[in-house]
Amino acid sequence: MGVTRRVFLRAAIATSAVATVGAAETVLAPSASAASAPGDVVGKITVGYQGWFACIGDGAPINGWWHWTQNWSQPPSPTNTGISCWPDVREYTNTYQTSYAALGNGQPAKLFSSYDQQTVNTHFLWMQQNNIDTAALQRFNPTGGEGPTRDAMATKVRSAAESYGRKFYIMYDVSNWTNMQSEIKTDWTNKMSAHTASSAYAKQNGKPVVCIWGFGFNDPNHPFTPDACLDVVNWFKNQGCYVIGGVPREWRTGTGGSQPGFSGVYHAFNMISPWMVGAIGNVTEADNAYTTYTVPDQADCNANGIDFQPCVLPGDVSGRQRAHGDFMWRQFYNMVRAGVQGIYISMFDEFNEGNQIAKTAETQAWVPTNSGFLALDEDGTACSSDYYLRLTGDGGRMLKGQLALTSTRPTQPVVPNGGDTTPPAAPGGLTVTGHTSDSVSLSWNTATDNVGVSGYRVLRVSGSTSTQVGTTGSTSFTVTGLGASTAYTFDVVAYDAAGNVSQPSNQVAVTTDPPSSTTNLALHQPTSESSHTQTYASGNATDGDTNTYWESANNAFPQWIQVDLGAATAVQRIVLKLPPATAWATRTQTISVQGGTDAGTATQLLAPAGYTFDPATGNTATLALPATVTARYVRLNITANNGWPAGQVSEFQVFGA
Repeated sequence: MGVTRRVFLRAAIATSAVATVGAAETVLAPSASAASAPGDVVGKITVGYQGWFACIGDGAPINGWWHWTQNWSQPPSPTNTGISCWPDVREYTNTYQTSYAALGNGQPAKLFSSYDQQTVNTHFLWMQQNNIDTAALQRFNPTGGEGPTRDAMATKVRSAAESYGRKFYIMYDVSNWTNMQSEIKTDWTNKMSAHTASSAYAKQNGKPVVCIWGFGFNDPNHPFTPDACLDVVNWFKNQGCYVIGGVPREWRTGTGGSQPGFSGVYHAFNMISPWMVGAIGNVTEADNAYTTYTVPDQADCNANGIDFQPCVLPGDVSGRQRAHGDFMWRQFYNMVRAGVQGIYISMFDEFNEGNQIAKTAETQAWVPTNSGFLALDEDGTACSSDYYLRLTGDGGRMLKGQLALTSTRPTQPVVPNGGDTTPPAAPGGLTVTGHTSDSVSLSWNTATDNVGVSGYRVLRVSGSTSTQVGTTGSTSFTVTGLGASTAYTFDVVAYDAAGNVSQPSNQVAVTTDPPSSTTNLALHQPTSESSHTQTYASGNATDGDTNTYWESANNAFPQWIQVDLGAATAVQRIVLKLPPATAWATRTQTISVQGGTDAGTATQLLAPAGYTFDPATGNTATLALPATVTARYVRLNITANNGWPAGQVSEFQVFGA
């Protein structure tokens, strides 16, 4: 059983702190006294993203009902559950049957898997639709049995963030991580830092963002010393990262939930983000926390040049805390009037603690009849399943000054045209209008709806599984990033403003063209590596920018870098580049090449040889294979470099026949 982020027992916040502020106040929001200019976390809404739900049969390495249940080997049921409310699963392509009774409307009780790419895509689509800027991907101790699934989730989140124009960053939760001090560094170096090459990876002050949640908490799950924690913070900063601290709410005073003696650790962070789940549950407590914590915390951060990102939570559905959005909006109002630099939402998909903003069962019609779960209308006010996504979007508008500061919630629990339950008709006439070695162009006829079609989702079909590959408001779309000489099947669904989704269109099958000899098959493809130094991760070698580069650990040959082409492809030559600047003196690296169709099996494609990189001729070397080979994974093994004691590659390009 994995460790969840624990709900800390509610502490009595000083009742003398402040009286509840009067109802309707509408003024312009104060300007934040930020240590940093706006970036991907400063001036932005960030949501905590667990991504930790799996189901037996979804293909995840963990092969269990991960976080849905107490006993992961058995399906969810009233006697085997790990959640406190029920998700709205109508927009997921793949769902998995549980042992709960049917929903109140008679439909089967099914749940989603975070391991399905379409699930993650749907979540990031919701973020896009509601102008939610950034997702913090939770990463618990990855060295145990959960590690491979968590590694895969990072790749899925990266893909979804890139597809939907959102940002993401890695948020380490160090709870119960015995060898944290060394293993967190290894995990970042060998695995997670590669994701900073993504255009979607969050940057602040030009630096990749990393959060560490759990330093200084006064409980047995966080037994780390101040020296060990400070070492980790400074190590990440020395890697060139902007480091956020998820800290106890009493971080400033070193009392209550905070261990004493951690002031130096807290003030070493670039941004402070105190945890508030379990401390407040109604508007009065939110106002008391505003005076007890938020205002003096902001002053402390201002005085020390630290950005401040306090926590806003929607409230626990099962605890009847939400008050149809009034509780959450009061927190937004308090944070913005305090002049905070960013806001962290706890959480996006935390169905375990009931603090999720993701689409949730709106009435008992959408809840298993024998579950005992409450729905969003638990206080008698009807709320649409997307209500807290919309509320978060409006909170972000107020943070950014796009909406005047107001204590009166502007978001309606149900959209004005609520009640539309009629899905659009299925789109017709889906056809392939063109294809290349890495793309397929599609078109279809306009779908009809009783109110109006909002857009279309393009799905790639494989057997019984459909994966969303794009959305559009038009009746045509080009799917990109495909493998060459590969067969694909697609269909399209229409959706309306109420979230109703049509049946799929007809399916079309198409095979992409063979790879072109001038197409760089490695461009923007994922990479892995033996090691890297500082911020020079392997992703730099496939980003299309010759000024960024991968550099391995120094004085530690042999070293390697590998690219995943996404599909088995005909490969004939490799072009390697170093930055073109004349500051890079001529050097020769000894390189061999391996390749294979799966990550664990490789054959030698090219024997070790010396390749010279000369600035006078573009700092480029071409490695011609003796024959065309079929490979998905291509690896460079570097055993020597007479110009620097490390392997170095600016661009790792792979070409077909």
